[in-house]
Amino acid sequence: MAFKRFDPEDFLVSSDSITSTLWSTGNPTLSSFNTSSIQIAGSSGNYYLSVYQTSSTLSSAQVQFDIAYGDALGSGSVLYNPIVPENSYTKTIYGQYRSMILEDENSSFIYGIGNNTYTTNNFWVLSMERARYKQSLFPGSLNLKLSGSGGIINLTDNSLDNPVNIFLGSTRVLQLISGSNGTAGTLPNSGYVAGSGSYGLVFPDLGTILLNPSAISQSIQVAASRSNNSDGLNTQKLFNAISLGASFVLNSQETITSDYVFVRARNSEFNYSENPSFISGSTGEVIYSNFINQPQVYLTTIGMYNDNNDLLAVAKMSRPLLKDFTKEALIRVKLDF
Repeated sequence: MAFKRFDPEDFLVSSDSITSTLWSTGNPTLSSFNTSSIQIAGSSGNYYLSVYQTSSTLSSAQVQFDIAYGDALGSGSVLYNPIVPENSYTKTIYGQYRSMILEDENSSFIYGIGNNTYTTNNFWVLSMERARYKQSLFPGSLNLKLSGSGGIINLTDNSLDNPVNIFLGSTRVLQLISGSNGTAGTLPNSGYVAGSGSYGLVFPDLGTILLNPSAISQSIQVAASRSNNSDGLNTQKLFNAISLGASFVLNSQETITSDYVFVRARNSEFNYSENPSFISGSTGEVIYSNFINQPQVYLTTIGMYNDNNDLLAVAKMSRPLLKDFTKEALIRVKLDF
């Protein structure tokens, strides 16, 4: 074993952006949508609807995303307590996302840009399963088809039409528009709805999409119920629109930071071994005299130590590397975090 202190130029930090499909099927397009009657009947069913890629009774079933409905007035769901008006599950959902995104309990969500904006106090939520979107949703990969009695719309984000990052509070936001692959379609309103702004807001770093019920209702006649103290089945309505559309494309994105360490073995270094088999047990002499002036060893492992001589990392060679006074080696070690 031999030691050598690294120099500053032996270290390099690199970041790579990795994209992959978000769905557990491994396919970029999710076309089959299923729910669980057990989850719906449970306590969580009052707040959201979990969507699976296959029948929830199968062992391979995994939650892909959740659907929820939020309403600032508490409409569209039963009340926690009938004698306390507006205090319902939908009001809790609305308050949760308002606090998380707007960071102000007195603010409202605004859909659209420029002169075509719309402010409303209700929304649908598509919340991607946390483990699926990794670090963030990949802008430009979103393609969602919704189907209703009024027809079909294809929705995407506006990341290519507006490549500059825009923030709502401290959260990066994109507009949800009609079109595909991050750009608007050839509609008169360039992907927006006249008088209703955009179809929603996309928050890539939260794995969350808010849908504007007014724009969706105006386009395909899928409307959110705003009845008082009764279950409006709004999560089921959006699920049906997604299921009938049968096409949800979305990728995830993450940045992998790697530390590269360049280990340099010069011709005069690391040519001898402390292997006991090289030494005579009785005399302490080198058994083979040619190991004195013409040694040959094989590099197999690189250990990285701190100043306290604590082993921090081990890198194994893919194959033993022959080393003697006539050879030099440069080995690149990659550490991923």
